[in-house]
Amino acid sequence: MVVNTEGKPIWIVNLEKRTARHGLVVYFVVLIAGTVVFESRILQTGQSIERVPGLILALMYVPAVASFVARLVLREGFADISLRSGGREGSKAVFLAWIYPAIVGFVAYGVAWVAGFAEFQPPLPTRSHLYMDSGVMNLLASFLVTATLGTAISSLIAFGEEIGWRGYMLTRLITAGVPKPVFASGLIWAVWHVPLILTGQYAAGSRPWLSALLFIVGVVAFAYLLAFLRLNSGSVWPAVIAHGAWNSMIQGTFDRATTGTPLAVGESGWMTMIVSIIVVLFITRGAWTLRRRPAEQFTLPSGRPASVLTV
Repeated sequence: MVVNTEGKPIWIVNLEKRTARHGLVVYFVVLIAGTVVFESRILQTGQSIERVPGLILALMYVPAVASFVARLVLREGFADISLRSGGREGSKAVFLAWIYPAIVGFVAYGVAWVAGFAEFQPPLPTRSHLYMDSGVMNLLASFLVTATLGTAISSLIAFGEEIGWRGYMLTRLITAGVPKPVFASGLIWAVWHVPLILTGQYAAGSRPWLSALLFIVGVVAFAYLLAFLRLNSGSVWPAVIAHGAWNSMIQGTFDRATTGTPLAVGESGWMTMIVSIIVVLFITRGAWTLRRRPAEQFTLPSGRPASVLTV
C-alpha cells in the first residue's frame, strides 16, 4: 500500500483533497453571496463603517456562516474548528497575538509622529472620564483600555471572520493542495475589504487606490502571522485574539491619536505595512508545525517542510 509522509494511504489523501475542494466551492459561493448582500448595503449608505455597526457585524460573520453551510453540506462536522486552547503552544501563541499590534502600533505610529509623517493628538477626548492633559499619559490610558477590555469585546466580533478564514478556509486550502495556501488566504481576505476602501468608507487615505494596495500587502503579511498562530498551536483562539487585538488597539487607540488621513500610518499606511512585515517575518521565521487540532498534525500535500517560504 502506498502511503504519504503521514502514513496515510494515498487514496485517503486524494479523497481528503477532493472533499476539501468541494467544501471550498460551497464556502466561496455562500461567502460571495453574503458579502455582496451586506457590502452593497453598506456601500449604498455612503457612510463610514463606524456609523453602520449592525451591517458591519453581519458582514464580519458571513465567513462563519459560509463555513457552517459548507460543513453541513459535506457533513464534515465542527471538531476541526479547533476551539481548544492548545496548551503551552496555545498560551505562547495568545501572547504573540496580543503583543503584535502593540509593537506595530507604538513603533510605526511613534516613528511617524516623531518624523513628522503624521500628527499626534490625544486619543481620549476631554469628555472621557480617563482624559489626561499629558499627551503621553492620554495615549497610555487609551491603550490600557483597548489592550484589555477593548480586545475582549473586539475578539467577539472578529470571531465571525476567524471561524471562516482560519477555522475553515485556511486548512481546506492546505488540504486541497492550493499553491501557497497562506498567501492565497491572505489575498482573499484582503480583497474582501477592498470595495469599502475604494469608496472611502474604511481604511482609506487621500488616494483610495494606493490605500487599497498598501492595505492588501499589509493584510497578507498579517495573514501569515494569523496562519502561523493558528497552525502552530492547533487552536483558532490565537487568531481570534490577534484579529480582535489589532482592531481594538490600532483603530481604537493609534488611529484616534493621529489627525487627518496620512498615508504613512493606519491600516493602509506604508509605515504600518513595513513594520508589520518586519515583525511578522521575525515571529514566523524557522520551521512551522502544522496542526489541525492541538494533538493532530498534518503536512503540506507536497511533503515539503512548512515555513513562511513554503506555505
